[in-house]
Amino acid sequence: MSQIAHSVSGEGLADGADGALDVRVFRVMIVTVVLAVIASTVLAPWRVALGLMLGGVLSLLNYQWLRISIAAVFNVEQSGKRPRLRVWRFVLRYFVVGTVVFAAYKLQIVSLPATIIGLCSFVPALLVEALRQFYFVIIRREETY
Repeated sequence: MSQIAHSVSGEGLADGADGALDVRVFRVMIVTVVLAVIASTVLAPWRVALGLMLGGVLSLLNYQWLRISIAAVFNVEQSGKRPRLRVWRFVLRYFVVGTVVFAAYKLQIVSLPATIIGLCSFVPALLVEALRQFYFVIIRREETY
């Protein structure tokens, strides 16, 4: 009861190494997309497989784009300058994703539900990371902050 978490600093967010959490989540996203596409090529029509692939690739691109944008905002804040958050970059990201999905759906290349499922590839990645953290905290009795 006498221990207090160090919640003031954000050091524990990346598990000590710069970007280790980002790398793990991104790798699990890649594995999730690849496994979903492989399973769908065997079990589902080709439009479902292409939808999962398109959604997964857009999800990976969106994750990288968001990570770079957020890192740029935090780097500007740490340097002491006033952050210039350009809202159009965030809107552009969603516009690009929406336009690609809409065009592929209108051309009847992909299944829309499969594309949306592919866009959600970060959900299993976050679940795997949460299970990893539970393992270290509960089973090994280690804390990663």
